[in-house]
Amino acid sequence: MKGSLKVYLLALVSFLVGTSEYVISGILDKISLSLDISITSTGQLVTIFSLIYAICTPVVMALTARVERQKLLVAGLAVFVIANLLAFLLPGYELFVASRALMALGAGTVVVSALDIASKIAPEGKKASSIANVTMGFTMSLIIGVPLGRMITAEFGWRAVFGLLALAGLLIMVVLYFTIPRVKGDAPMPLSRQLGFLKNSRVAFGLAITFFWLGGYSIAYTYISPYLLSVAGLGENMLSSVLLAFGIASLIGSKSGGYSTDKWGVARTLTGGMLLHAAALILLTVAVMFTHSWVPVVVILMLWSFAAWSTGPTQQYNMVRIEPQYSSVMLSLNQSTMQLSMAAGAGLGGIVIDQVSLSHVTWVGAFSVLIAFAASLFLHAKMKMKENVA
Repeated sequence: MKGSLKVYLLALVSFLVGTSEYVISGILDKISLSLDISITSTGQLVTIFSLIYAICTPVVMALTARVERQKLLVAGLAVFVIANLLAFLLPGYELFVASRALMALGAGTVVVSALDIASKIAPEGKKASSIANVTMGFTMSLIIGVPLGRMITAEFGWRAVFGLLALAGLLIMVVLYFTIPRVKGDAPMPLSRQLGFLKNSRVAFGLAITFFWLGGYSIAYTYISPYLLSVAGLGENMLSSVLLAFGIASLIGSKSGGYSTDKWGVARTLTGGMLLHAAALILLTVAVMFTHSWVPVVVILMLWSFAAWSTGPTQQYNMVRIEPQYSSVMLSLNQSTMQLSMAAGAGLGGIVIDQVSLSHVTWVGAFSVLIAFAASLFLHAKMKMKENVA
């Protein structure tokens, strides 16, 4: 099997993981009604998933540093499949929370392993594009997974989504076992030493970019369904189509981000994408306030999605280039930071909704993205200094 096809198989894995994480945002209101809990309480399911993912992933990767990456990927998928099966079968909010925690544990292992394999099997000059292709799976989960989850929920109930994810995960696990090449793990590194990288100013600024960029995205995206229904005034019959358009824009953004990084470099792609990201969130608020048509709202949503996801593969590659000899560690720390930012964004978004209003989540999200933009300027200056010294 060609290397590019193997990377696309890894992208399929990230699609399943992305769907399991992001589908909550598309069926938030349905879960809330079914479990008889508030919208903000349901939104905290994102926070729980993200926190478990963030805290446990570095620990798991440290303990399994020597394990061959293909075996670790398959083992992580097995945990993921079991967790989705439990989410499908077990009743009640508390048991669903427990299954989400296990789901996050498997997901973190799967994603870091897939990204690490993709970066190591890619030829020189194509590493950013290879990572972008794996990241594309997450964007495909927005294009297909989230709207499809909404449709499946309408027909069969929201738990059916997790049953199908378990089945799909089992099938892809078998395929990966026989097709993905054996890639060596890294030299063992204690978790304390991994965390020691945070003292490196370049790593700290790199992780700050991730935290504030994705946190700003999460503040708004976690509550996208109620925002579009209650604030933008879209009808229920349009929601799946709008989420599909949002996802298509994210796919284009992800592919464009990888291409732009290989062609024009990290700095231009990061700063340009984040400025467009913040501008789109502000424009979305203005469009909702001053227009009475769904057309500009959908156009700006697509612009937001494009800009936000153009940063994804670029930032993954950005972390690898900061400490290229410790790619697994950098990817693991970045994945943890991504999930912490998702948790913080979902939590802060809930506070904004409770204390102010649902319509203000976009303003707060834009401010967070601008902080990430500033961090990227500082990192660029640090990397230039390092190059000059070398």
